[in-house]
Amino acid sequence: MPRATRPTARHRGGAQWAAWAFLAPVVLYLTAFYAYPLYRNLDLSLRQYTVRSFVQGDAPFTGLSNYATVVDDPTFWPAVWHTAVFTGVSLAFQFSIGMALAVFFHQNFRLSATLRALFLVPWLLPLIVSASTWSWMLNSDSGIVNAALRLVGVDPVNWLTSPAWSLASVTIANIWIGIPFNLVVVYSGLQAVPAEIYEAAALDGARPWSTFWRITFPLLRPVSAITLLLGLIYTLKVFDIIWIMTKGGPADASTTLATWSYRLGFGNLLPAFGPGAAVGNLLIIAAMIFGLIYIRTQRRALS
Repeated sequence: MPRATRPTARHRGGAQWAAWAFLAPVVLYLTAFYAYPLYRNLDLSLRQYTVRSFVQGDAPFTGLSNYATVVDDPTFWPAVWHTAVFTGVSLAFQFSIGMALAVFFHQNFRLSATLRALFLVPWLLPLIVSASTWSWMLNSDSGIVNAALRLVGVDPVNWLTSPAWSLASVTIANIWIGIPFNLVVVYSGLQAVPAEIYEAAALDGARPWSTFWRITFPLLRPVSAITLLLGLIYTLKVFDIIWIMTKGGPADASTTLATWSYRLGFGNLLPAFGPGAAVGNLLIIAAMIFGLIYIRTQRRALS
């Protein structure tokens, strides 16, 4: 029997170079599209940039003064509250409705696949199309929602122009857009649950509601956790839906941290690049905090 030869230093070096060659495109991509933009955003938030200094690159270093300016602004705390309400309500309804639909379609009845595909339409449409459609539907004068309310004798509602309804309107639109994502992820989790467990529960006389709470929901906790985390990160940065429908108004009634950051940096004749970047960094920090909480929770569950 011939003896197995050990790999030489030359062979090991070639394998390492091959590994780096495969890894290089990923490193370059992450550096160009993630690391460098994050660095530039941090630099923007720590300097006093104007249009001239933004081009010439000679902005003076101001430390955390932009963050202090943002926190002292009267728009800050209402924007934080609107962001919390928009995110919390969206996640609650997107996940609960998505899970209910996933459980419903998991029964594999006739036309189940067709209906499930139709529910993906809101997710596949460009956000500008979805937001524009909701703007038309909720229009105070010609919207189909107010037309339906008139048919049942209810006074029309100023969905997009009333401070009392604008945040609710953009939240409803965001819930509709986010339901398909939750449906797809939770449905894939249900596919991994062994059918024998449900058969055993049925033999023991378990009712459908009891089966869901004692079997389905506990087994879906890992999938539910990552679904909620991804939904949270996505919803925190939602900008286009709100901007297209209400532009954060009226009277900042639907302004969130994401729309406020854009308005500070790009929505004025004299843009405030530093404060706008500071608001964006606060959103990044919030997303990172929830991500670390998720990682810590998963480690505890595995230990």
